[in-house]
Amino acid sequence: MVPEKSIMEIVNVEAAIRWQAEHSTRNGAPATGRLLLGLVPLLETDLAVGEKMRTWPGLSLEAAMPLRIAGGFHNLHLTGGDDRLGPIYRGEATDQDAVDAIVLAVATDHDAALLPWFDGPPQTNEAGRSAGVMAALLWLSGQIGPRFALFELGSSAGINTMLDRFDFDLGGVRAGVEDSPMKIAPEWRGPPPPAAPVEIVSVRGCDVAPIDLLDPAQALRLKSYVWAEVTERLARIDAAVALASQRRPDVVRRDAGEFVASVLSEEPPYGVARVLFHTIVWQYLPAETRAAITAAMEAAGARATADSPLAWIKIETNRQTFRHEIRVRYWPGGAEEHVLGTVHAHGAWLEWFGV
Repeated sequence: MVPEKSIMEIVNVEAAIRWQAEHSTRNGAPATGRLLLGLVPLLETDLAVGEKMRTWPGLSLEAAMPLRIAGGFHNLHLTGGDDRLGPIYRGEATDQDAVDAIVLAVATDHDAALLPWFDGPPQTNEAGRSAGVMAALLWLSGQIGPRFALFELGSSAGINTMLDRFDFDLGGVRAGVEDSPMKIAPEWRGPPPPAAPVEIVSVRGCDVAPIDLLDPAQALRLKSYVWAEVTERLARIDAAVALASQRRPDVVRRDAGEFVASVLSEEPPYGVARVLFHTIVWQYLPAETRAAITAAMEAAGARATADSPLAWIKIETNRQTFRHEIRVRYWPGGAEEHVLGTVHAHGAWLEWFGV
């Protein structure tokens, strides 16, 4: 077993695929884990997908390479492109040799169609992660006030830019819109978050390749990245489509660094805290972009006032522990980063530290 602190630095492609398969299995998706293991024999073939994986530049786990191609296989299943995958996703094919044979046959017949799935990272746009964002807002309400203007990085289809329309039950603390089709109620661990008022006056986001939720083909692409066994996550995408049909999410096609610079150049609203947030996006941004965003936020933080505060909510992977942490900074009040809790990668549970 690879030590957790070095997981993201795995260089060997086969080792990366095997780690991702084990991770999926341990997180309630054994069929997806078996399909991922079925990728290993492809490394020895002359298929285009095999060569793409074999010659992947850089760190394949950091780029989520195994999950990119897994999305392509799931898409074939969801679209009816290949019925042979059904026994894998339904959990009927459990013998790994049998799964390997199915994956090889499907890859051989759909080699060209699968190849483009390597071109970009998974865009699951998981609504379950919004639980951590709302919990952080409940906490921030007591620090810098209850009114927030939110802006998100890596919004994908903008599902989490609609969190002001979700129905939250966070350890018994309710927030949001009670009759919303989007119900967010993770298994709660630890004390409840503060039962504080939260008023979201606006939410907007950016993505370099935004997805249109109201385009059935694009919505299906989102579902393709979801692990097939986790049906509640698939249902949340349907709920998001329903919300988007009422009012589209506000997402612009823009580089993350440019977007942050643009938002921070605007006159800060009086009595409203501007809040940057992102959920498992930071690792996909170039190092220079991360540095530019950090510098811009710290500079804006130095100018923040009690009447126009600024905050930063990060739900990202701790590279030493591989836990997904809720980290918050706010200004004025010092630049200390507060670790408020940890969350399941897809929002199944949230452990609150009660800071």
